[in-house]
Amino acid sequence: MSELWKKHRYLMTLLGVSLLSLIAGLIIAANLNWTHPLSAKTEFPTVGGIPSFADLAQQVSPAVVNISTTKRVRGGGRVFDFFMGPRDRRNPMDDFFEKFFGGESPPQREYKQKSLGSGFIIDADGYILTNNHVVEDADEIKVLLKDHKEYAAKVIGRDSKTDLALIKIKSWKGLQLINLGDSDQLRVGDWVVAIGNPFGLDHTITAGIVSAKGRVIGAGPYDNFIQTDASINPGNSGGPLINLKGEVVGINTAIFAGGQGIGFAIPINTAKDLLAQLKDKGKVTRGWLGVMIQKVTPDLAKAFNLKEESGALVGDVTPGSPADKVGIKPGDIIIEFDGKPVKEMNELPRLVAAVPVGKVVEVKVLREGKPQVFKVQVQELDEKQMASAPSQTKEELGLLVKEFTPELARRFRMDYEPGILIVQVREGSPADEAGIQEGDLIKEVNRRPAKDFKTYQNLLGSIKKGGNVLFRIKRGGTNLFISLRMSE
Repeated sequence: MSELWKKHRYLMTLLGVSLLSLIAGLIIAANLNWTHPLSAKTEFPTVGGIPSFADLAQQVSPAVVNISTTKRVRGGGRVFDFFMGPRDRRNPMDDFFEKFFGGESPPQREYKQKSLGSGFIIDADGYILTNNHVVEDADEIKVLLKDHKEYAAKVIGRDSKTDLALIKIKSWKGLQLINLGDSDQLRVGDWVVAIGNPFGLDHTITAGIVSAKGRVIGAGPYDNFIQTDASINPGNSGGPLINLKGEVVGINTAIFAGGQGIGFAIPINTAKDLLAQLKDKGKVTRGWLGVMIQKVTPDLAKAFNLKEESGALVGDVTPGSPADKVGIKPGDIIIEFDGKPVKEMNELPRLVAAVPVGKVVEVKVLREGKPQVFKVQVQELDEKQMASAPSQTKEELGLLVKEFTPELARRFRMDYEPGILIVQVREGSPADEAGIQEGDLIKEVNRRPAKDFKTYQNLLGSIKKGGNVLFRIKRGGTNLFISLRMSE
């Protein structure tokens, strides 16, 4: 044995060291839960137990594109713009410029407004998914691939309510595609990666986790955002949020102003549901029920003798709407739609919108604590029917107002905040003489917040004819108080 050892000791030592190294490696791998990139358990390797995103980035980056748009805008000349500021405001220099230009408005100049965004290729024919706000009203759209080849793009379809857009480029070579995942399978705490064009820094990659799901941020009637702490900045809009399988699970869309580590993405399943309509029709057709709903608060749950704070409380029913035709009334609480439970108010608009036009569905409500079922034929939603809030003309003041909603804010390109929007001011009325203008937002009535239409009605209803009203108004970025007297 000793002779054999002496003769082959080098070889046996080498085999022993190799065996020990293999055993040690297996023990370390087991402790770190490491698996091969091609195994079924994880798709990409880890380093020290933490995922490495290098392989993922290399795989999906070629399918992510930079989008630049140009919009032609008419406005004043440079000198005029510098002194005058926004076109709807006046300052002490106005008279000077009006006289200088012969009593007329200064000449309007056309200039190009440019913006940046992101997108990702989903089809070999050159279809690219992005945000609507990236390409809305653009006169020219350019798409830059990672290999620095640039292509002109055209809009195929847009949907402002979900902020989705489908655009297309023509390419004579094979395009790198990206797979669409299942956002319903995402869990809070899952790793995700964002890729895009923040501040023009192309193909920037950031990583984080899913912070929350189903977020409602006031962006529109179908809010259902994924919240993530992966860094998202201006220019990331329209870019993909990717899981560790290299699949798109979200479309990066919004950031929380003033916050860090708070970004929002549209679930990819929302986009998948609408892609066929965007491609074939260029727009999205949605179902319409015709009810105006509100959240069931703890106080409302007690008032309606509910066991839990769930469902969508019907505040009003549009005359002639599908809901009105079958007898749904204000005060009903919708708890189920088309076989699907309605736990939160914001779930109902998404459920109704997804139903094919003309389909007859069952709507289950609670009326005075007792369940009732109505069969409703869903109609097509159009802009005139779009969840418009109640409006009222206050003859004593001469105002036509609407409760300010996220949809109205989107339509008028304003930031959303609770209040009452002034839609019309009657000429010669007390409101007109006091200087109230269309587009003003009423924040307070007699120093009390007017957060919704019902509160506004109650506050004005408590004021006698001939009494004084003190409004706190928001106009542009300025808050001001306006006092007026109700007519006798």
